[in-house]
Amino acid sequence: MPLATGSEILEAARAGSYGVGAFNTNDMEITQAVLEACESSRSPVLLSLSEGALKYGGKALVDMVLSMGRDASVPVCVHLDHGSSFESCVRCIRMGFTSVMIDKSHEDEETNIAETKRVVEVAHAAGVTVEAEIGRLGGVEEHVVVAEEDAILTKPDEAERFMEQSGADYLAIAIGTSHGANKGKGRPYIDHKRIREIAALLPHPLVMHGASGVPTYLVERLNAAGGQLKDASGIHEDDVREAVKHGIAKINTDTDLRIAFTAAVREVLLEKPKEFDPRKILGPARDLMREVVLERLQVFGSAGKA
Repeated sequence: MPLATGSEILEAARAGSYGVGAFNTNDMEITQAVLEACESSRSPVLLSLSEGALKYGGKALVDMVLSMGRDASVPVCVHLDHGSSFESCVRCIRMGFTSVMIDKSHEDEETNIAETKRVVEVAHAAGVTVEAEIGRLGGVEEHVVVAEEDAILTKPDEAERFMEQSGADYLAIAIGTSHGANKGKGRPYIDHKRIREIAALLPHPLVMHGASGVPTYLVERLNAAGGQLKDASGIHEDDVREAVKHGIAKINTDTDLRIAFTAAVREVLLEKPKEFDPRKILGPARDLMREVVLERLQVFGSAGKA
């Protein structure tokens, strides 16, 4: 079926009070794992590619993801994650993406609005929808590096003003999450009151970045197989469920899949040192990622919505 736009998927999610996973992909195995899980659970999905993924896989990766997305039996949107420039967004629109994110959250409000508006004008003319961001999450993801002391939570009145002036379709808000696996000790604090206040002012779908759960069992498996991932923690699934009730419609997940992939590969290489067939090394990684995606879809509430 034709690819869906981000708005087509996310507006239904906001109206139905469920979340949709936006899973980052870098190769065939990740893409297969995500789509197989979504098809088996009848969940809509966004396949996200970062600029790092584009640099790694180039046009071949994009063509593969677009083709696999079109062949899926559930609604699929192909999305640019954290586009750093107008030029990057336009490039992805030309390649066939149906959603792009322009991230100028590190700039002042005036610049963020102006640059987002530029992307919106081009994207909407091509039938593509746009995500923007205000506020700043701590942590590290691709080219996005924000120290904890520089993280800024999104202010409701600024969110309303930004969406009115920029014309963006959905908004990533800073509510206490952070990118990466190291989110600090203990359960991260999520500002649910802030989510409710922003959602009361905006009818648009809201986006939660840095939302990976970083399950303890995955970290333990990775470390038991020779990995060294210390002090890793994620966003509690109850916080995700609560956020979805109040307007979060798009939930980004990347770290969980990376940990699952690495844990499974390490286990094969540790347990079967004579193995050199890539299919037998990467196949278990695909299987474990599919299980992780299925777990996430249950938390988001998107199963059966496609």
